Amino acid sequence: MPAVSGVLGEARPDERALLLRRGLRLEYATLSWNVAGVAVLAVSAIAARSVALAAFAIDSLIEIVASTVVVWHLHGTNTPSRTRPALRFIAVAFALLAAYVAAQAAVVLAQASHPGRSVIGAVWLGLTATVMFALARGKANTGRQSHNALLRTEARITAIDATLATVVLVGVVLNAAVGWWWADPVAALLLVAYAIRETRHAWSEAAAMTSSRPDHRTHPLTP
Repeated sequence: MPAVSGVLGEARPDERALLLRRGLRLEYATLSWNVAGVAVLAVSAIAARSVALAAFAIDSLIEIVASTVVVWHLHGTNTPSRTRPALRFIAVAFALLAAYVAAQAAVVLAQASHPGRSVIGAVWLGLTATVMFALARGKANTGRQSHNALLRTEARITAIDATLATVVLVGVVLNAAVGWWWADPVAALLLVAYAIRETRHAWSEAAAMTSSRPDHRTHPLTP
């Protein structure tokens, strides 16, 4: 692999193209995995009546939109008029996720409703944690080499997704292995705190874009 210049603006065209392709491959891999995950987790959540699996399925759906925004950025088509509504959608979606999961988890805990077991859901969560940690490392390295702040941020979000998958997996396994039925809704409640934080962050990002120039296009792989 050729050395990457310290400042991307000074990088050779082939270096810039290499980093762009790598960043896009990582984002497309994230998108593909989350699209498959929504289907697998939704079916598993319904079959097992698992709030935690349902919450993570919705989170994966929201992350698909977030990754799409990054792809726009890497293609140099992320104008504020295009990205701002997407960020607001993400903020509203996370807020609804927090409200839905909090309500469902509260009902499950109040009624002591025992979710069923989901081997497929557990396996997928384990695979997701492994894949997302690997993708996060790749995004972090590419973001650091290209001095791209958005990719570095996306790497942190992907790492958080991997951590959340691990937390939900623990809840699902504890329910299945030792009968701790409450571990499932408690794991879901941990997603509520994350969703609230992401709601505030996405809405703040959209507000910041409102005060910036109306239709500024950023070059691919620039900070």
